[in-house]
Parts: sequence; C-alpha cells; structure tokens
Amino acid sequence: MEKTKSYSSVIVAAYNSLSLILRILIGIALGTVFALAFPKAHLIGVAGDLFVGALKSVAPVLVFALVSSALAKGEKKLDSRFATVIILYLLTTLLASLVAVSASFLFPTTISFAQSADVSAAPAGIAQVLKNLLVNAVSNPVDAIVKANYMGILVWAVIFGLAMKKLASENTKNMFIEVSQGISQIVRWIINLAPFGIMGLVYETVSSNGLGIFTGYGKLLLVLVGSMFFMSFIVSPIIVAITLGKNPYPLVFRCLRESGLTAFFTRSSAANIPVNMELCKNLGLDEEMYSVSIPLGATINMDGAAITISVMTLAAANTLGISVDIPTAIILCVISALGACGASGVAGGSLLLIPLACSLFGIPNDVAMQVVGVGFIIGVVQDSLETALNSSSDVLFTATAEFYAWKKQGKALPKEIFG
Repeated sequence: MEKTKSYSSVIVAAYNSLSLILRILIGIALGTVFALAFPKAHLIGVAGDLFVGALKSVAPVLVFALVSSALAKGEKKLDSRFATVIILYLLTTLLASLVAVSASFLFPTTISFAQSADVSAAPAGIAQVLKNLLVNAVSNPVDAIVKANYMGILVWAVIFGLAMKKLASENTKNMFIEVSQGISQIVRWIINLAPFGIMGLVYETVSSNGLGIFTGYGKLLLVLVGSMFFMSFIVSPIIVAITLGKNPYPLVFRCLRESGLTAFFTRSSAANIPVNMELCKNLGLDEEMYSVSIPLGATINMDGAAITISVMTLAAANTLGISVDIPTAIILCVISALGACGASGVAGGSLLLIPLACSLFGIPNDVAMQVVGVGFIIGVVQDSLETALNSSSDVLFTATAEFYAWKKQGKALPKEIFG
C-alpha cells in the first residue's frame, strides 16, 4: 500500500514538474496520434467532455465572484493620476476589442467543432440583440448562474459588488474576496488537468475532421497574434505619444522587455505583479500610485483578453453562419471590453469569458464551451502573448499617467527614457 502511494506521489510530482505549456503540447500530440491510430475509440474523447463540463460548471460562479469581490474591495481614492490611468486602462481595452473585431472582419476565421450545434435561437438583427441583452440583464440572479446567462451574471455581480462596498464590514468583504480566491483555485486545479481534456478534444476533432483542422487553428492564431502585436507596437504607443508628446517606444520596449518577457512565461498577470512593482520603482514612480494601479491593472487592464474574446467569438459566429452587422460588432467590442475587465488572473482566465460574448449572438453554452476548449489548444502561444500584453501595459499606462502629471507640473521627464 505504501509503495502504491509512493509511486502515485512520484507520478503526480513528475506531472506537476512539467510546465503547463509542455503538458498541453504533449496532450495535443497524443490526441492527434490516438485519433489517427484509433479513430473509433471514442472513450478517449470522454476526457474532453469532462474538461468542458467542469469549465461550464465553474465559469458562471467564477465570473460572479470575481466581479462582485473586485467592486466590493475597490478603493475610494486617489488623485488625478489615478483617474488618468483608469481612463487609459479602459480606453485601450476598448480599442483592443475594436482592433480584434476589425481584424476578424478583414481575415475571417472559423472553428471545427467536435459536435454539431443548434443555432435556431440566433438573433435576427440589432433589435433582437438589444432585446436579448435587456431581458438577460434582469433575469433572476440565481437562475442566471444556473443557466450560465453571463449578461445577467455580470449585471447582478456589479449591483451586488457596489452594495457590498457600501454596506458590508471589512470582515465580510474579506470573506467574499477569499471565496473568490477559492473559486480561482478550483479553476487552477481544472486547468492543471487541461492536457487530458485537450487530448480528448483534439482526439474528437481530428477523428471527425482530419488533420485539416490544424490549418484552421493556425489561421485563427495568426489573427489573434497579429491583433496583439498591432496593439503592442502601434495602438498603445500612439496613445502614449498623444498623452506625453514624446517618442513612446523607449518606454514601450522597456516595459515589454522587463515585464512582458516574464509575463510570457508565467502566463499570469497576478503572478507578474511583483515584477511590475519593481519596474515601477526603477522608473522612479510614486509608490502610493503604483501600489494601487498595478494590482488594479492586473484585474481590469486586459487588452489581450479583449482581443481573445472578440476574435474567438466572431470565429464561432462565422462557423455557425451567423451574420454580424456593424452595430452588433460595436456592441461586441463593448461586451468584450467589459468581459475582459472581469477576466481571472489565472492562466487561460480570459477564455472563460468567451461564453459571455457568445451569448450576444444566441450561441448555445455547449458550443461556447467548445470554443473555450479550442482556446486552450491554441493557448500555448495565445495565452502567453495575451498575458505579456496585459501585464506590460499595466506598467506602461501607470508610467504614462505619472509622467503626464509631471508634465503638467512642469517637471522634466526621465532623460534615460525620453532623452
């Protein structure tokens, strides 16, 4: 008995010692090999069903807990610098979703699903979309969580969080924060087993559609990565240049080098907070400012998440033959930006907000969770780049807000950065 325990402990330790990226790559490879060698052994695909089912179960509760606890614990301060950084966070997240939607229109992509889907509930146009939004927003909060109505979950989470902020004691607020952290830990456990689920998803998809599905994933990944690069090297620098009237690239490259690089490998904005705090200190920023703005940025400054949500949702809509007009695309930009602000700080956290955006088009939750599964397959690259963009821009816009205040006060900007 002791030997059995010892062997199982060694196996678990060996599994956990491998990086999640490597485990996912192994899962993809095994799923592909099994699909080609044993195309009728559908029991292998059960792992994918279990993985999707677990995500489907925990995602609604996670969204409610994250948004409500974040609002309940929100700070009441600060000065104009804080207002500036909040505006920059929200503006660039909205612009990121706009970039992603534009890229998806220019380079439309589709996704190969393991299961067929009924889209009879797809909205006919913008009027139906708005009606769905309003009806879903005021649905019973418990029913919204049970039925994974993400619009209703988001609205009630905001209302509940604001009420808690005003009325709850510090102990009660801390309890809800700890509940949120506990749910996030459950998500981490599920994601730790993602390689098995992804193996099952890849098996089902390859056995049904052949190896051609990887071409589709490649196109999807190119749209995602291209949008993130465009945001990192074009849009964000333009925002900084307009704000400061200086060449933004020395600051942009420093943030990418000292923050983005580590975030790429940790794949967690929350885990990268200490790195960002140290970089802010080295940039000479005010600790009272960045000690609040950096943790907040890890929650609401989610440019990469907005891109992921928008691109994956439009890919699902294209696959299902749902026509997307310009007004609906604009609403998607807003929904993606709002959803991104509630993304979990764990690896792959933004993928769990995809069903929120999919609900805009009447895409069933079962299909939306298959889209999440595809996101984990391409997440080997997508999630690393997304986190690098998210985390590096936390420092970028915190520094921009601080330097903008310096400029208004007539103080000289750092010569080592701006010359």
